[in-house]
Amino acid sequence: MDDLAASLRAWRDRLTPAEAGLRTHARRRAPGLRRQEVAELAGLSVGYLTRLEQGRATHPSPLVLGALARALRLTTDEQEHLYRLAGHAPPAGERMSRHITPGVRRMLDRLKDMPVLVYDAAWEIVEVNPLGAALLGEPGPGHNIARASFTGGPGRVVWSVEDKAVFEAGIVADLHAASARFPTDQRLARLIEELRRDSPRFAQLWEARPAAVHTTARKTIEHPEVGRLTLDCDVLLVHGTDLRIVVYSAPPGSADADALALVGVVGLQTF
Repeated sequence: MDDLAASLRAWRDRLTPAEAGLRTHARRRAPGLRRQEVAELAGLSVGYLTRLEQGRATHPSPLVLGALARALRLTTDEQEHLYRLAGHAPPAGERMSRHITPGVRRMLDRLKDMPVLVYDAAWEIVEVNPLGAALLGEPGPGHNIARASFTGGPGRVVWSVEDKAVFEAGIVADLHAASARFPTDQRLARLIEELRRDSPRFAQLWEARPAAVHTTARKTIEHPEVGRLTLDCDVLLVHGTDLRIVVYSAPPGSADADALALVGVVGLQTF
């Protein structure tokens, strides 16, 4: 518990009254919050907070930890660290994060010669760049890849029987993991309920609980103007969010690279 005590003291020392929403006119010897101020913000007694900061109180409850995280204005990573220091599993978020970070936005803006799409843990497209839309013909934000895969929605990916089975198992395993992380996310729960009702294949896989992992792959696309091209498909995770970035590419100088460049010429005229 010494690490917990040291962390609580460090987080209190770095937080100013102004950052905590407190008004103070008295001169202070240190810029951080006083122990009494943190106790009041968290709804705890000063004596209990003192014992925590001195390592004399063991196993604070998740309720206490949540109050301290709010009072100390901890980031998501810091809050998770706080729970682990106290011997608890971090709380699952109520909703997944679909926030497009500035870095992801810059990537979308600068990768103009590669198809890029961004989707969340529920397999719903959040963003797609123009070349990605031209290549895949996806409706764009709001289109759900899992729903289209299991309910026969339109798509341009050419699947073998084996690859399709692996892809579907990966989706189901991913949604199982997402439902465990976000047990109260209503949008995710509705999607899973809908797929279990409307797709016997999804329902079968859901009960089987596959352990597949969706990773890098190669995909063949049937483009209506350019024809068939095979591209590398890399899935990148965005730290601090629940987003995945899919980047399609082809080896320079290859026939597939030439076909992708042609998609950028003729395909973008449609979109």
